[in-house]
Amino acid sequence: MPIEYVLWFDARCATSRRALELLRDRGVEPVVRRHLEDPPTAAEIEALLAALGVAAHDVVRTDEDEYQALRLSPRTPVPELVRAIAAHPRILDRPILLAGGRGVLARPAERVLELLGSTRPDRAG
Repeated sequence: MPIEYVLWFDARCATSRRALELLRDRGVEPVVRRHLEDPPTAAEIEALLAALGVAAHDVVRTDEDEYQALRLSPRTPVPELVRAIAAHPRILDRPILLAGGRGVLARPAERVLELLGSTRPDRAG
């Protein structure tokens, strides 16, 4: 069974666009999750964090207006932060690639290649 790749993506984000380009250049057409238009649930955020193997505080954009307006900080309890990310997905850092139960925050965009595996051949052409 082929691995499904899911890219959490913001079209206005140059790093997101670069990550998608890198994947497509290697013959991978990911499911594009536009989390700003289709906000994730708190449960989806928790699953995302588990796949990434990081804490919620590691995937927030502290410079976003919403982060400041909600008075979030490194001391914000995790359940509260997860709910805030779900309600205000702009504070979630991106792009994020998920595949096979694992994930990677693609900053820089080239980090998406970590999930492709070393045996996957590049597409010819």
